[in-house]
Amino acid sequence: MRLSVTLDPDLLEEAVRVSEARSKREAIEAALKEFIRRRRLARMIGRGGKVALALSLDDLRKSRSDE
Repeated sequence: MRLSVTLDPDLLEEAVRVSEARSKREAIEAALKEFIRRRRLARMIGRGGKVALALSLDDLRKSRSDE
């Protein structure tokens, strides 16, 4: 997808440098992927302890022995 945006050139150059990207495009894609990963992780952490699991101790032991 082609997109035109105005970015802070210093910020973009730093992103390229710290990501060790070969291009500006690669640095932007890496930044977007990292942003998404962190947001998903934060959501998962926020849900910690809030999911009801219907596992018995025997079910847990069986799943561990299958590994």
